[in-house]
Amino acid sequence: MSESIDVHTHVVPENFPPYVGIGPDVPWPSMAEAHACHRHVMISGKVYRTVSDGCWSVPRRIEDMNRTRVARQALSPMPELLSYWLPLEDAKVLIRYLNDQIAAMVARAPERFVGLGAVPLQDVDAAIFELHYLSKELRFSGVEIASHVNGTSIGDPRFEPFFAAAEELGAAVFVHALRPAGQERIVGPFPEQAVCFPGDIALACASMITGGIGSRHPRLRIAFSHGGGAMAMLLPRLVHAWQMLPKAKELLKESSPAMTARRFYYDQLVFDAPAVRFLVERFGASQILVGSDYPFAMGDSDPVGSLDRVKLDNATNAAISAGNARRFLGLG
Repeated sequence: MSESIDVHTHVVPENFPPYVGIGPDVPWPSMAEAHACHRHVMISGKVYRTVSDGCWSVPRRIEDMNRTRVARQALSPMPELLSYWLPLEDAKVLIRYLNDQIAAMVARAPERFVGLGAVPLQDVDAAIFELHYLSKELRFSGVEIASHVNGTSIGDPRFEPFFAAAEELGAAVFVHALRPAGQERIVGPFPEQAVCFPGDIALACASMITGGIGSRHPRLRIAFSHGGGAMAMLLPRLVHAWQMLPKAKELLKESSPAMTARRFYYDQLVFDAPAVRFLVERFGASQILVGSDYPFAMGDSDPVGSLDRVKLDNATNAAISAGNARRFLGLG
């Protein structure tokens, strides 16, 4: 099997511990039986999502990886489990459980999996504490975070100490859309993943540029899911604004927005070969990663095949298949 590394896959544990906190009406998740090889994720007594056993079963996951020619996966939580809206003490308990569950999966097949854990980013000090646990105790490659924390973009200055800690620790940061902006404006039966994720992840990426965090932390390894969403089209407008507005140039003295954006990483989960080629042109062949959104239905069931169909040159294909991911995840 040729080497390929999928940086965008998700984990849901087979079970959650019972809620033992003291908060009223805390939306603590649980699992309920569904049809064969599936379980319901229950939140506040309602089915949030029905998920397959690939979410927690190491043998099933490896079987699917072998079928799709994926040599290694980065495991991160289903984004809805990041728990930024929970009371802090409850969030810390749930997040530690998730991280330990991911660590157990990695331990069963360390040659096939690396960990991207969770942190309670609603409290930056607590997030940094958990990031140290992920990096030093669990030896994870890094962390998954959402595009915003309860409506505040990740590029807000309050989060800069967290990104500084990630830079110092050499921890990769994978950014995923979550509870995206604009859901109330969806028309028809299309889900938020199709309509709103591209704008939401672009807002997150832009905030890391326009707020200056990306410029001030050039060694930070940060990747944006779903191809960075609309960022590839948004970037020229940011460059134009930077050129025209003196205050923007004062903030970003180190480089233009384009230079910062080309240090970030982006997965190729855009479902279109010309769009992948555009990502390579816009951000550079060294910054694009394989991502599938496994095992969810809105993902790419054949990410390596999708990359092959882009028909890139051999060196670029090899870089996107694995080389870039090894650099992003710090795999040597």
